[in-house]
Amino acid sequence: MAGRAHRTGNLPAETTSFVGRRQEIAELRRKLAHGRLVSLVGPGGVGKTRLALQVGADLGSSRPGGAWLVELADIQDPALIANAVMASLDLRDQTSTEPRTLVLSHLRDAAMLLIVDNCEHLLPAAAQLISDMLRAAPGLRVLATSREPLAVAGEQVVPVPPLPLPAAHAPEPLAQLRLNESVILFSERAAAATGRFDLTESNAAVVADLCRRLDGLPLAIELAAVRTRVLSVEQVLARLSDRFNLLSAGGRAALPRHQTLRTTIEWSHDLLGPPERAMLRRLCGFAGRFLLEDVEGMCTSPEVPAELILELLSSLVDRSLVIKTDEHGIACYHLHETMREFAALKLREAGEEAMLEERCTEHHVSRCRDTAEDGRFRLVEWLAWMEVEIDNLRAVLRRCIARRDAIRGLYLAASLGWYWMTRATSEGIRWLDELLALQGGDAASNAQACFVRGFLAVLQSDPATARPTLERAAAAAREAGELRRLTESLAMGAVAALMDGDAPASDRLLEAAGAVPGSADDYQARISILQTRAIAAILRGDVAAVTAAAAEGERLSREVGDLYGLEMQLLNLGGAQLMSGDVELTKPLYREGLRIAQRIDDRISQMHFLVGLAFVAGDAGQARLAAHLLGAAETLRSESGGGIIATLAPFAAMAEESARTSLGADGYAAAIAEGRRLSRDAAVTLALGTRVLDTTPSADVSATSPLGRREADVARLVADGLSNKQIGVRLFISERTVESHVRNILNKLGFSTRAQIAAWVAGLQR
Repeated sequence: MAGRAHRTGNLPAETTSFVGRRQEIAELRRKLAHGRLVSLVGPGGVGKTRLALQVGADLGSSRPGGAWLVELADIQDPALIANAVMASLDLRDQTSTEPRTLVLSHLRDAAMLLIVDNCEHLLPAAAQLISDMLRAAPGLRVLATSREPLAVAGEQVVPVPPLPLPAAHAPEPLAQLRLNESVILFSERAAAATGRFDLTESNAAVVADLCRRLDGLPLAIELAAVRTRVLSVEQVLARLSDRFNLLSAGGRAALPRHQTLRTTIEWSHDLLGPPERAMLRRLCGFAGRFLLEDVEGMCTSPEVPAELILELLSSLVDRSLVIKTDEHGIACYHLHETMREFAALKLREAGEEAMLEERCTEHHVSRCRDTAEDGRFRLVEWLAWMEVEIDNLRAVLRRCIARRDAIRGLYLAASLGWYWMTRATSEGIRWLDELLALQGGDAASNAQACFVRGFLAVLQSDPATARPTLERAAAAAREAGELRRLTESLAMGAVAALMDGDAPASDRLLEAAGAVPGSADDYQARISILQTRAIAAILRGDVAAVTAAAAEGERLSREVGDLYGLEMQLLNLGGAQLMSGDVELTKPLYREGLRIAQRIDDRISQMHFLVGLAFVAGDAGQARLAAHLLGAAETLRSESGGGIIATLAPFAAMAEESARTSLGADGYAAAIAEGRRLSRDAAVTLALGTRVLDTTPSADVSATSPLGRREADVARLVADGLSNKQIGVRLFISERTVESHVRNILNKLGFSTRAQIAAWVAGLQR
């Protein structure tokens, strides 16, 4: 989510799905205006998610914090609900702050709408966290979707019925039928499937009958509509009616709605060929999103030849049985939760559950182990891949723990090290601790897992855990003959000893790391030694030693394309320049480091580089810029729960004091607040010097006007002829936020057009 104006919400920018439900939307708006928790309750396939998203889009602009979506459908472990909320709010688990604590702290002063979707399979844990969030955040509103109520104090339940149906007895005029929500959805989906469908006098009665037969269930209507690609509406109705009549003993009595949906899915399934059926049932093995390569790894068999995988998957997408999306430029797929349940039933009937679980475990463990080492040298792409796969990997880790499969579990958890370091530190610790507690695995898997666990403890400033864990890693590496891992474990152990104030032990460990055969020739071993030397020199105040180690580390990391290693060396080099008083030389180092931290979305490093550049700005007499950068760094700190490293802390204090003295207490507070409101990308742009933040008061819109300061800025730019998108770029806010400000301006001034705003501003200038 890097780059998003991240305090305005994360709802999809556009939706092509028909929603309708004007009555339910009006009721939800009323309830959310007066209550703090509203639950949309109904069976699967009834359209709860679409309705919640529509309400969120309608109400989000009226909440200062916007509307945010938390999707729980792919979360299987109740312990990970807080992680899902944290990720959806664009927070970051990179320190010792637990996700639940971070979420509650972030929400404390928030005034936002939080949509928590698909709570039913995690009901007790979801209800508890929602209750805790509501207690912690008086300005929070929650809209939950579930198949049953949460049973939380203050909850208002809104049942979600199927879409309204056409009249059953008297035919409706075509114009009236075109306003029926079931008919609208069918027509929209049929048109999307065929490119030419239209509701006419000749097919209106058949479409109306079909919608009635499908009980107005959105998912059932969509599955039927997509069949118009190869069948006429009359044929679709006839075949479905035959299926329904068979289930109801030949009569026309209405079936229970869940049976209607099951029957429609079953009909779509039966129209598939044997290879497509096999693929569909095996796709339920994915806990979340999946890629084509995953399908090839898990679904291939004599029944599903590898050369047909793409064709078969495309066929399931065309039939709306599988959903395709694009994430980080990667084509990925997932199943609607109702479809996943159906596929799981078919998998059990086929007796393939055990086979698929084993394939799933082996596929994901093998892929992650194969890519782990190379991932360090193409970290941007690797992390994007991890973002797509993480729910599947979590499911495999949980399965390994449940089955005491320590070897594969340890290898998998260790191979995700860069994800845990930059995205989910406390989560990685939980998985590794559970797996290491099994007391299984071989020497190599224990060496890798203990090293990653020790590294994470160092990141959390926890030497008491890091030191014995890294000792265990070194011992296992010696036993396994893993010389690189041995060097890394000894070097990281030296860092942990420094953190613990044990300089003699640190020196011994660093000397032992350098004595490991091959340590001078292996990049990863060498860079770990250089990093430890730089840290030790920084703590001693030895600028020359820091510079020597970091400069060598910089050269090596550039040669191999190690972005994480390079950003660390740039941080060390910049710190050495600050210590020596060559402040201007720090700027290019920290600016490059900031660009790298932005690319890999390393929030803690972004915070540190912003703090360093704030000191550089203050030293150059740019007090307002320094305050803006300190404010932006403070936001990053609060969103990750991190703190400033000890070597930068005194420079941060000096930058703050200098800016406060220059700007005065009130001016400093205002500049800090302006910096806090910047999106991450806007803060980076400001720090890199490619854009100046315009914070001068709007003289042309007086303080006595009914507009707030930001509204006044927007009004002035409207008068200058800028579009909403251009205004957003100028003010570092999202286009949606600009639209909300323009709407508020029109309402406050009693206007209906932008031209009237422009004329009003011009009148103030005369």
